[in-house]
Amino acid sequence: MNEKVKSGSRNVAIVGPYLSGKTTLLESLLFVTGAISRKGNVKDGNTVGDSANEARDRRMSVEVSAANTEYENTRFTFIDCPGSVEFAQETYNALMGVDAAIVVCEPIRERVLTLAPLFKFLDNWEIPHIVFVNKMDRANIHVLETLHALKAVSSRPLVAHQYPIMQGEQLTGFIDMVSEQAYQYHPGAPADSIPFPEELKVEEHIARAEMLEALANFDDHLLEEILEDIEPPQEEILKDLKLELGADLVVPVFFGVAEQDYGVRPLLEALLREAPEPEITRERRLSKISDTPLAQVLKTFYTPQGGKLSLVRVWQGTLTDGIVLNGVRAGGLYRLMGQQQQQINEAVAGEIVALSRLEGIKTGDTISTDSQMMELPKAEQLEPVFALAITPEKRNDEVKLSAAITKLLEEDPALNWEQHGDTHEVILWGQGEIHLQVALDRLRRKYNLPMSTHLPQVPYKETIRKSVNSVHGRYKHQSGGHGQFGDVFLDIQPLPRGEGFNFNEKIVGGVVPRQYIPGVEMGVREFLTHGPLGFPIVDVAVTLTNGSYHSVDSSEQAFKQAARLAMQTGIPQAQPTLLEPILKVDVTTPNEFTSKVLQLLSGRRGQILGYEGRHDWPGWDNVAAYLPQAEMQNFIVELRSLTLGVGSFHWEQDHLQEVPEKLAERILTNGNNGVNSNGK
Repeated sequence: MNEKVKSGSRNVAIVGPYLSGKTTLLESLLFVTGAISRKGNVKDGNTVGDSANEARDRRMSVEVSAANTEYENTRFTFIDCPGSVEFAQETYNALMGVDAAIVVCEPIRERVLTLAPLFKFLDNWEIPHIVFVNKMDRANIHVLETLHALKAVSSRPLVAHQYPIMQGEQLTGFIDMVSEQAYQYHPGAPADSIPFPEELKVEEHIARAEMLEALANFDDHLLEEILEDIEPPQEEILKDLKLELGADLVVPVFFGVAEQDYGVRPLLEALLREAPEPEITRERRLSKISDTPLAQVLKTFYTPQGGKLSLVRVWQGTLTDGIVLNGVRAGGLYRLMGQQQQQINEAVAGEIVALSRLEGIKTGDTISTDSQMMELPKAEQLEPVFALAITPEKRNDEVKLSAAITKLLEEDPALNWEQHGDTHEVILWGQGEIHLQVALDRLRRKYNLPMSTHLPQVPYKETIRKSVNSVHGRYKHQSGGHGQFGDVFLDIQPLPRGEGFNFNEKIVGGVVPRQYIPGVEMGVREFLTHGPLGFPIVDVAVTLTNGSYHSVDSSEQAFKQAARLAMQTGIPQAQPTLLEPILKVDVTTPNEFTSKVLQLLSGRRGQILGYEGRHDWPGWDNVAAYLPQAEMQNFIVELRSLTLGVGSFHWEQDHLQEVPEKLAERILTNGNNGVNSNGK
């Protein structure tokens, strides 16, 4: 591969649902352009895109992977993105740095809906994209039906760039909709031209008319030609495709079988002729352009040999080996081919390359030699929806855990972690069970930190139902020398939900000296951290009403112990009851699944607050509900199962609520292990 690019470059993301064949398409693109001499396959774990151990173990992409090749004197950098919704953050971060995207999908009507969130992201950020309908040898619907199904989930008009030629279930060739020339595929070789299949003339004409009408919506001259039945020149059609694709106004559609390289060369030609050059993307993204080096981090890797590696898009200027960005001196400069690295001397505007040792710089960060340089927009951070409590298998490894998790979160910003204040568990948050298992695999492989896991405990609380007055607590201890003496009377009352804790005193005549009252409050507070049911007590008011002291033996510590004894006596008499945290949950779903989502929420003790159409998402609903936190622990798994993987939710803590009596008995019998209403 030449060091210099002769005529330009293209940065293209390969995106789409899980199992649509993205990594196979990348392998085919690299093969037909000569970047690799032999194709690997996902089953054997020897593809360029799935070079990470975690990807090979699961036969699926779990992080973005970059690969470079050349075609017609143009350098292509392809970014293979994971298809699983659990790794969507990887995809969104990478899309911020590309010129165009190939959306890979299958010709299966039931799965087309899974493209909706991806189309929405691409259109929100005005990222030009082409659809590649893969696995046409397994199509279960007609070509025109495929197009109509795709149009239903895209806010941009889809235009068929090709019309596939099928013999039964086999894809044998295609008709180019611009030139109306038919081609026949050959295994391992470019397609050659053949006579136009007369049996497809009517269908192809309908699809081509729809393509021209879609383009004419943005070109008055083309519209006049159509109205006057004038056949537009091919050059005009190609010019419109380039302009309107570059502006994300239309979405061209191609068909193929990546495994057999069918449709891959026409796709490359379209990327070459019609996808926007990096300069066009830069003009759209930057309000002001200069020669000052400016780049953005799209992905962070920690490699076993080279340490930290940052995949960056160079927006302007030139990056060189050892350049200082954001006050940090970069190490080597590389082009990537999966996990292989090719060292280079410089990278110019429009390229995607990797820089080593950018310590302290994270995915999404804008990096420049100018500290006053503008900040580039980042992809929105996805909210965590699934959690596991983690503990090192070896106790001595606890000291290493924080540093390892910090690096883990740099590699994968969709992860989060916390040390829970009530349960004292270390909780790892992410986008789903597979997502967290991949993270745990990395902890074990890269940092030698095998972890034990379990579902997080629910942070239950306790409160009381009735008042108890004049509860007596006396602490008297004699052990030689000065003794210890404290004596208090407390009133204990319930407070309205959410009020927390109040402490007051009504001491008259100095029966408890002022200097000892803080000790009383301290003793009460310490008792409230662990009530008779085993959980922190909330929404309680305690008033010190009376007591006595000894002029020699009394102390703040003695009154603290006396207060604890009084609480220990009084709280069990005040009818303690168990409270559970209730979350406010907003679920987004295609409206065809709304009824199922309502049933799912109700079956998990949810209180439905209502639902309405989702703003700017035709055909989608927002469902609002209150849901006990104990019912949330596998909620995302069932929600995705019901909604073809596209359902999602936002949640926030809202209030505490009494646990139903039978469920409370089960929790107190089994311990706090996240028991939900189904006993799970």
